[in-house]
Amino acid sequence: MKLDERNIGLIVEKVVEKLVGDNRGGRAPAQSSAPKSRPSTFRSRGDAGIFENIDDAIKAAVQAQRDLSDCTLKTRDAMIQAMRDISREHNEDLSHQAVQETGLGRVDDKINKNLLVIEKCPGTEVLRPVAVSGDDGLTLTERAPFGVIAAITPCTNATETILCNAIGMIAGGNSVVFNVHPASKATNANHVTLLNEACVAAGGPENLMTMVREPTIESAGVLMKHPDTRLVVVTGGGAVVKAAMHSGKRAIAAGPGNPPVVVDETADLKQAGKGIVLGAGLDCNIVCIAEKEIIAVTDIADMLKREMKENKAVEITGRDIQKLEKLLITSDNHVNRDFIGKRPSLILKEIGIRCDEDTRIVICEVKDEMHPFVQHELLMPVIAMLRVPNVDEGIAMARRVEHNFRHTAVMYSTNIAALHKMARVMDCSIFVKNAPSYSGIGLGGEGYTSFTIASPTGEGLTNATHFTRERRCTLKDYFRIV
Repeated sequence: MKLDERNIGLIVEKVVEKLVGDNRGGRAPAQSSAPKSRPSTFRSRGDAGIFENIDDAIKAAVQAQRDLSDCTLKTRDAMIQAMRDISREHNEDLSHQAVQETGLGRVDDKINKNLLVIEKCPGTEVLRPVAVSGDDGLTLTERAPFGVIAAITPCTNATETILCNAIGMIAGGNSVVFNVHPASKATNANHVTLLNEACVAAGGPENLMTMVREPTIESAGVLMKHPDTRLVVVTGGGAVVKAAMHSGKRAIAAGPGNPPVVVDETADLKQAGKGIVLGAGLDCNIVCIAEKEIIAVTDIADMLKREMKENKAVEITGRDIQKLEKLLITSDNHVNRDFIGKRPSLILKEIGIRCDEDTRIVICEVKDEMHPFVQHELLMPVIAMLRVPNVDEGIAMARRVEHNFRHTAVMYSTNIAALHKMARVMDCSIFVKNAPSYSGIGLGGEGYTSFTIASPTGEGLTNATHFTRERRCTLKDYFRIV
């Protein structure tokens, strides 16, 4: 297809339709997972960075980036610390508001995810200059900003993605215009306002982060095609990734995943049972790195299920799985969006099953890897389980059901050869061994965190380095001092 302006516009329209979402299931949306005892009345103090149209948002970001270029690195560091501090101060309020507005996930998990970004998302410290000296003089390579970045963000990790992107992009010397998911626009507006106010208080310019108050198809199209945006960064599904990569700009794309977890006969089953429930149950499974299907060697499958049930998992079987499939998968083989990010107790109640409110995941053992619970990224705490005769077949199946997204995979084993083989076969941005999937983004694991994990374009866990470009300066014959 020739990518003229009309075709790019059509792509953008389809993407934003996906962002807005629909109720394909034809039923009333399930209730929010937010605790009823704690309604959020939080509102930011103003509307710094929030604009009525996208052109004004971009214009303000252009000026902010010019002003930022005149600031010292010390000021940039102070601004980033101020963004961390203000997000920590308002973390509980933002988390409550995100659950109430979107109806997705758990407040306690969102609080922990925000804290993870606050504490482990890197700033300017990763922007290291590189110097090379020799007989012909000295060459210095440094990281420079792109300018204004266009960022499309999801409602699943609404505040986490905004903060993570803002820290990395501003650390790199950029400003950013966000086109947020319409389902989280109020929460994101509050957060963007707080972040801007924090930056100004720390000595930085106004409007380093901007967004349009009412995101639309038109605003997304203008943002991605606007001549003043130099880089497009998207965090979302396959459609938005394709649109970004056909935008005519350099793109960093964090696309979908369908992470498998393989458990072999050598695994510590207590560790595996607990870890799988913790990882797959994180924020009702709406995080892209969370375990989406379990592949267990037959010899230990029953014991693994027992361990998961000891750790707040429930299992349903037979006709109950069939009823759940009819509820969660639409007649045209799509995921019913009404139940994305909902608690197990709420989902199971729809098919007449009661379980404890603190249940984390629902296990559904199926016989065929083509089952929709295996093939689809459900984004809900309903986890398919399959049996395989040996670990080699388990690894091969994991590769197939991950759909070559190369996003995330998990394995529980004490067999070093099996762990080595799966790491090479899966070829993912994140591979976690003997721990919950979230260890791979720094929650209980080593390394920095990011909620923009760019598998399609190869950056992996993004940080400030990825939001900069290289600039080289060479001095001929001088400044080699040894």
